[in-house]
Amino acid sequence: MESQEGAAAAATRDCVLDFSRLSLNTFNVNNVSEDRRRDTRQLFLNYNRLYALPSSVSLFYNLELLDISNNGLTTICEGITRLAKLKTLLAKNNRLDEFSLPKEFGSLQLEVLNFSGNRFQEIPLQCTKLLRLQSLSIGGNRLKSIPAEIEYLTSLEMLYLGGNLISDIPPELAHLPYLTYLVLCDNRIQSVPPQLARLHSLRSLSLHNNLLTYLPREILSLVHLQELSLRGNPLVVRFVKEMIYDPPSLLELAGRTIKSRNIPYFPYDMPSNLVLYLDLASKCPNPKCAGVYFDSCVRQIKFVDFCGKYRLPLMHYLCSPECTSPCSSNPQSDAESEEENSVPADRLQRVLLG
Repeated sequence: MESQEGAAAAATRDCVLDFSRLSLNTFNVNNVSEDRRRDTRQLFLNYNRLYALPSSVSLFYNLELLDISNNGLTTICEGITRLAKLKTLLAKNNRLDEFSLPKEFGSLQLEVLNFSGNRFQEIPLQCTKLLRLQSLSIGGNRLKSIPAEIEYLTSLEMLYLGGNLISDIPPELAHLPYLTYLVLCDNRIQSVPPQLARLHSLRSLSLHNNLLTYLPREILSLVHLQELSLRGNPLVVRFVKEMIYDPPSLLELAGRTIKSRNIPYFPYDMPSNLVLYLDLASKCPNPKCAGVYFDSCVRQIKFVDFCGKYRLPLMHYLCSPECTSPCSSNPQSDAESEEENSVPADRLQRVLLG
């Protein structure tokens, strides 16, 4: 039994080639035997002084993990695209940017990619072609935006974009069905799109140290969310009754009348654009109101209790000012109190505001 375990350990060691922390300026693949290159599954070149990775790295054709973190790399060689079995690429803390990747980088079968601590100002489109990617980390860079093409990464489970200059969250992010951990802390984000409520697998959402003043009420639909981090945001700390209301147009008034009174109509009764308009009606969330709205609504910040301890400011859309009641000492309207009581106490296990 012991001999078998020893043989297994030796085989594992043979699969790992560790050249880390040797102050290497270059990496000469010719110093590694052909048999060893064939057997190597994990190659560690981290914590060296490499400025370039030779294309001959492709000779490690069975490689599954490559760690080139903490070097001075400015480009990633074309040869890496010939590593058909590569699943994990760690390239943290280099000098890489959006021009550093080979054109065919998106053809790799990567599952884990870490570009944190580099100089990316935008996410390279090659990265959005990595359809098997499960974990993407580009934290601590200079990203100003998230491309809409992020929606192509449908296998993604973890997305780490903390410590950048991002100001907006694209609604396309909501098209990632398996996304479980989303880290957008330490950016310049001012609002959260309501579409994120479609991330039904999301368990952890880190938004601390941004510029958020409220959250969309749709966030209550994230039934699997266990951790929400909001500290360091200018979130509203007292009740704000903010009425922003543009009077409805004649078209909207007509549409409201048809919808609220359930007046029957058929597609051939009116032009197709009006039929489509009627289909866009949104029901007023006030449970004591049967009204609807289209373009004109009251935007109001409301507070919802979580875990009986924290009160989150959520953006609330109402059909008219009549749906609200004057503020009391405990600043809740009738509509708010009913909805808050319907939120399960275990909906969020951790809400970090402090």
